[in-house]
Parts: sequence; C-alpha cells; structure tokens
Amino acid sequence: MDDDLGTPLWLEGPARRVVSLVPSLTEALAATRPEALVGATDWCTHPADLDVARVRGTKNPDLDAIRSLRPDVVVANREENRELDVRRLRESGVQVWVTVVETVPQALDAMDRLFADALGWGVPDWLAAVRRAWDRPEPGVRTRAAVPIWRDPWMVVGRETFTRDLLRRLGVANVFDDWEGRYPSVTVEEIAAAGPDVVLLPDEPYVFTADDGPEAFPGLETRLVSGRLITWYGPSLLEAADLDLLT
Repeated sequence: MDDDLGTPLWLEGPARRVVSLVPSLTEALAATRPEALVGATDWCTHPADLDVARVRGTKNPDLDAIRSLRPDVVVANREENRELDVRRLRESGVQVWVTVVETVPQALDAMDRLFADALGWGVPDWLAAVRRAWDRPEPGVRTRAAVPIWRDPWMVVGRETFTRDLLRRLGVANVFDDWEGRYPSVTVEEIAAAGPDVVLLPDEPYVFTADDGPEAFPGLETRLVSGRLITWYGPSLLEAADLDLLT
C-alpha cells in the first residue's frame, strides 16, 4: 500500500507500535488504540492524560529517540513535518506514513486509509460518526472572517488550507482566499482593509487571549476560538461540526 504521497509501506499484520508526529493524528490514534501509541511530539496535547514518550517538536523531532522506540510505523503529515526528517527516518530503516490534508473530505479519506490500510486496525467508530456529521449540504456564505495564526509578524490562514475549507463548510468565508500562499504574512492594516465581518483569534499555534490580540483590531468584531476545533482533524471534527461562529 502507498501513503498519500505514493511511498509504499509494508507491515506484517496490524501495527503494534506507532509514533505520531502530528497532534491531530495523535489524538485520533489515542482514541482508537491507545496501547499501540508509543511516542508523540511535545505539541501533542490531546488527550490530556496522554502518557507516552515525547520526541520533541513537529519541525525538530528527535530522530534517535524515535528510532529507539522501535516503531512499526511513524505517522507524519506533509504540512506539519519536514521532508528531511521523513527521509532520514526512512534511510535508517524506519517506515513512515505521510498524510496530506487540505480539506475536510481529504482529512476523512486520509484517516480512513491510515487506520484501515496502513495500520490494519479498521475504520474506528468515531471516524464513521465524524463522516456522518459532515455529510450535509454546505450552508453558503453567512459571514466573512480573517483568521490570524501568528503575530509579530502577523500571519493569516490563506487558501488551500484545511482551516479555510472547514470554515467554509460552517458558512464562514475567508477574506484572504485570493492572496498568494497558504499562510500569508500581512499587516494589521491589511487585515482591516480586507473587510472581515469578524476576526477569529484561535489559541494555537499562537495563543491569542482576551488581552493579547483583540486590542490590535479597534472597530472590528473579534472572537476567541478553539484552535483545536478549526485546525485539527480527528475526533475534534465531531465537535467542530456543531461549532457556531455566527452568533
């Protein structure tokens, strides 16, 4: 079988030892077969009681620590992890399954393939429930938003991103859809000039709070939102399907 980038994976039977380099997929793996998850990044914060070896960050994983865990497979993502780290793991004999996720349907299909084909675990019940929750007509645009994901320098969600697609399926259009790049660097003035009805301020990757973020946008409506619900895929998608960003 091949991963989402076409690289083959060979496993003899279901995976028994898995390292995850993707916070979303760490939560998904822990919800499905927690005893098989043996390692995760420092950024893997869900579930809250996750008790596995930590292998540093998504962009700077400790490759020796990963190898020492003797994983059957390491789970990675094209956007979140570096191709260099994936290549070095593979060159040392570690199998890596790379996912590609830019839309909600793509996330569901990628997880179907991960659990059923790569890991040999079958499709988990929670994933089937997520697919049912998102199997609905799109509501059409009901509001327009800017979504900063960093400040100093300011960066926003752009086109061809998972967050952009998820918000669109909740009736929220991204005002930076026509900008170059997936996460354009912008100024506060450019955010205001784009004319959003609301500026959504997630708590990750930058931790926007009531005292850090809204003050930059006088005259614009701002709203603090869960970064996990608008940027993660996995079990969080079930809760995200009911997210109301319009009231």
